[in-house]
Amino acid sequence: MNIDEIKDILPHRPPFLFVDEVLEIDDKRIVAKRNIQADEYFFAGHFPEEPIMPGVLIVEALAQTGGVMLLRKYKGATPLFMGIDRARFRKIVRPGDTLIMEVKLLQERGGIVKISGVAKVNDKIVCEATIMAGMKR
Repeated sequence: MNIDEIKDILPHRPPFLFVDEVLEIDDKRIVAKRNIQADEYFFAGHFPEEPIMPGVLIVEALAQTGGVMLLRKYKGATPLFMGIDRARFRKIVRPGDTLIMEVKLLQERGGIVKISGVAKVNDKIVCEATIMAGMKR
């Protein structure tokens, strides 16, 4: 799935769209990627001398990846964060890195979903988290 197909599903737009391509997808699992560019807006302040992707944006990228998977079912809904559990950051993400995100559906009940996500760079885990979201219609 390319960026135009992703934009047809997700309500997010640049500079706050963090999914470039979907590599694999089904109803309970998705793998996507994001190429981290040197000119990303957040690097200007985080940090100019040593650019590091903020952890909260890595979690956002995982949430958006899950959103692509979920919005195929919940067409027209808006995914809203409800909670983040067990977020762990293992390595730094820098300009030039390719973030590979794998998200799995853990639970779904009444429009409330729980997903687990793992983000990797060069096959090394940089972030993992469990995210809860509501699918607002």
